[in-house]
Amino acid sequence: WSTTSPIGKRKWASPAPGKPLVEYDWKHGGYRALQPQLVDAGSVVLASERSTGTRRVKLTGTENGFSTEEMWTSRNLKADFNDFVVHDRNIYGFDGGIFACIDLQTGDRQWKGGRYGKGQVLLLEYSGLLLVISERGEGVLVKATPEDHVELSKLKLLNGKTWNHPVVVGDRLFVRNGQEAACYQLPKP
Repeated sequence: WSTTSPIGKRKWASPAPGKPLVEYDWKHGGYRALQPQLVDAGSVVLASERSTGTRRVKLTGTENGFSTEEMWTSRNLKADFNDFVVHDRNIYGFDGGIFACIDLQTGDRQWKGGRYGKGQVLLLEYSGLLLVISERGEGVLVKATPEDHVELSKLKLLNGKTWNHPVVVGDRLFVRNGQEAACYQLPKP
């Protein structure tokens, strides 16, 4: 997978010869585009900056690569530069500075809650939890459920602003910002 300029033009290439398998144009006036996320064998979710939102695109195999078809476009999740995660037919991520959940099949909003600023999210898949690192350096555990925004716990992890991604390795959580880095031991299930 690769994205190429100009902004809005997506190109997926075969790794060996580097030959494009599909090019997909999505015009937007912004400057940011996030990493595409393959959600199943036949579709990809593209997120972009605030005014454009999120789009799911169906990929169909052809003799020369793939053809594309828009499944839906939603302004219910405007990820800006923040990543999103897919879990149990739902997408969880940031709609501006507020955390949100949208339906993977339709792009419809399930809920919006949790003012975490420009944070990041990590799926703890086996526990059905989302680890949100807020822009203010808080670690927040959120239940990965489309019914409602359910915050299970919150802990101050860092001082100052952070936009960096958290990393979990085994039972260790690593977080950092421009001033400090920290490692926390997570409880074992």
